[in-house]
Amino acid sequence: MASDLYSRLMAGSGSGDPFDRHLFACAIAVAFEARDQPLTHGLGLSSECLAAVVGRYFPQAPGLLSGLSRTGREDAPLAPEEPDLRALLLDFRSRGLLEEEWLAHVIARRALGSNHLWQDLGLTGRADLSGLMRRHFRGLAELNNRDMKWKKFFYRELCRREGVVICKSPNCEICVDAVLCFGVEDGSPLLTDPPPVANPTLFDSVGTVRREQRFISMS
Repeated sequence: MASDLYSRLMAGSGSGDPFDRHLFACAIAVAFEARDQPLTHGLGLSSECLAAVVGRYFPQAPGLLSGLSRTGREDAPLAPEEPDLRALLLDFRSRGLLEEEWLAHVIARRALGSNHLWQDLGLTGRADLSGLMRRHFRGLAELNNRDMKWKKFFYRELCRREGVVICKSPNCEICVDAVLCFGVEDGSPLLTDPPPVANPTLFDSVGTVRREQRFISMS
């Protein structure tokens, strides 16, 4: 059960920032539910990167690495836009940390799912995802100053980079699709017994901040 795995991971003696441990534990737990696919496939990480995540945050759980191949291609993209989304995220990385490379891969892979992105990342709610973005990809988070749904926002930015205009109106206030882009992201966490949200106050170099399928078809 995903929630049980999350609890076991968080109960261990890992290092690193507690909120980052929460993020990786959520993503690992929800990806682990796809038993027919290796964990590297669900997370978009190479075996080496997954081993680094486990070693830093969950050293008590080496079993997560059992049975993984080490071809060096485990993080090969599953969709054309996946490397583009990784690149977009890393262009706005806040801290220059390895965690941001790992998270860029995880976000780009989980964004291929059919649920809200916060759900497919195994998070407790949209606030967790917004906190992730402000902590690790602050410049990109600041561009989303109208609180557009994250997957909608990502794919809009990718289209803008390509010079493609996909919005039906130049003004969001009068656009017929506004509710699709800015509506409430309701839903239940994919961890069936949702874990408590990690400490909602984060500290970074700027100060204290509050935590908080594709563009056309995404809900």
